[in-house]
Amino acid sequence: MRLSALALGTSLALGTTVGLAQAAPLDNEPLAARSAGSAAAPAIAAAPAAWAAGTRAYLVITAPGDTTAVRTAIASNGGSVFASYDAIGVIVAHSASASFAATMRGVSGVQKVGATRTSDVPADAYNPALPANPTQAAAPTTEPVRSDMTQIKADQAWAVNKGSATVKVGILDTGVDDQHQDLAPNFNAADSVSCAYGKADTRVGAWRDVDQHGTHVAGTVAAAKNGKGAIGVAPGVKISSVRIAEPGTTLFFAENTVCGLVWAGDHGFKVTNNSYYTDPWQFNCPNDLDQAAILEGVGRAQAYAESKGSLQVAAAGNSNVDLANKTTDSSSPNDSTPVTRTLTNDCLDIPAELPGVVTVAANGTSGTSKASFSNYGRDVIEVSAPGESVYSTVPGGKYSSLSGTSMASPHVAGVAALLASANPAYTPADIRAKLGEQATDLACPSDVRCTGTTAKNSFFGEGRVDALKAVGGSTPPAGPYFENLTDYAIADNSTVESPLTVSGVTGNAPAGLKVGVDIKHTYIGDLKVDLVAPDGTVYTLHNRTGSGTDNILQTYTVDASAEVANGVWKLRVNDNASQDTGRIDAWNLTF
Repeated sequence: MRLSALALGTSLALGTTVGLAQAAPLDNEPLAARSAGSAAAPAIAAAPAAWAAGTRAYLVITAPGDTTAVRTAIASNGGSVFASYDAIGVIVAHSASASFAATMRGVSGVQKVGATRTSDVPADAYNPALPANPTQAAAPTTEPVRSDMTQIKADQAWAVNKGSATVKVGILDTGVDDQHQDLAPNFNAADSVSCAYGKADTRVGAWRDVDQHGTHVAGTVAAAKNGKGAIGVAPGVKISSVRIAEPGTTLFFAENTVCGLVWAGDHGFKVTNNSYYTDPWQFNCPNDLDQAAILEGVGRAQAYAESKGSLQVAAAGNSNVDLANKTTDSSSPNDSTPVTRTLTNDCLDIPAELPGVVTVAANGTSGTSKASFSNYGRDVIEVSAPGESVYSTVPGGKYSSLSGTSMASPHVAGVAALLASANPAYTPADIRAKLGEQATDLACPSDVRCTGTTAKNSFFGEGRVDALKAVGGSTPPAGPYFENLTDYAIADNSTVESPLTVSGVTGNAPAGLKVGVDIKHTYIGDLKVDLVAPDGTVYTLHNRTGSGTDNILQTYTVDASAEVANGVWKLRVNDNASQDTGRIDAWNLTF
């Protein structure tokens, strides 16, 4: 298994194939023609009736559009069509013939052919077993805000915008436990699928986790803000599972990646998270015929997804190597016997080094260092995010802390989803640009490997992502700041209070006490909103104005100079009518 997550409490085998992907602009020969046309749902021909030993998988690359002639040639030359993505001209073929690739390379209309594995296609490909649906543990009773979220200011962003349910994020990974109490509220089963073996399997549950990696990633993106367990960066968006890992090996072969990226484009995913590299080669080199076809096929699939409005975010890898100065690879192929080979910078870690993909490095626990395992690279790394000791969801209703650039990437995917929520018209290029523009600059440490400027360098790219800026918020004003992010339901004809304990402030509250209010309610003319001081004094903030306007998102200034600062303050909301309900989403005090 070469997933890019490192479980806490285990040794970090950073020089092994626990690597990931990464994305830098690709300046060598352009990819072949890319179609942004009609949906690329695969035209599937009959697969062999039964599995046969020695069957290998291939990508056969032709012109986008009508692939009928090439599919016919595959059948005539000892192969079968397993799946065909006609809009991008990529066909997944199976054959037990050792001469299949060489023969097909001589067929008219065929541009590239490459084996996607150095091992046989598993028998499971022809009759895939459904992943287990694990028994769920009891839900926890607390939901602490964690350092990874405070470092990227996600905890402050939630008070402004938790993310829109119209924004869909695809988790291309080992699968997702959709029954988990922290993921079920935001899980989108209708657009979830298994792409294992390179063909879409839409059976209920085919998308479930065959490991724990994908469920952990999903929680970092969008675990619900529900008072239990964990909170994701964008707890209001929807997540879909696209399982591209195969059971047993948990490897992500090229045909699986092609299927997943095409699915993302066809199903309206605004963002996808890709915490893996395309197996079996950690780096695919264009001078190798097999790897050249993998580069082309996966590249076309990414370009197709982007043309449909999907931004891909990918992890940079856990081998602590300079991706801008590649030298050797001793970890590939990882589905058979690895060999040591010489690399050039034309050899790419995909999908992350493909054009348009956001490459993410991992910060250490301080938030300002490079995680020891994280790959790096001048003009390769785009942004960074927390990647050490990240607490998130795992299957069976449980939680775990993992480390890896796999854990950093979903933080960025979550921020990208917040950007899309706040700016629905943004294109993938817009979101990608804003992630860098809004990032917090991080200076190079005293490490000769880190080159560049504070604004952009080889360790952190343009810096650590900022969720608060993504939703149009700003850092709280100077002065002691206290916030309650717990939701309180506002029922018809009732009163609810949200408490906030203030401590460590000397003397009385200021004459300019700032009261930030975030109330979600569909008819604010029903509402009376008061600030209640610790001694019971009531300061009215809003009194049944605004008629049918939705929501109160406002900062009020109160002269509370007569009040002792320390104690329990309350935001009291009274709903004076029926039919419209809502909730106190968050509120804060700045002294």
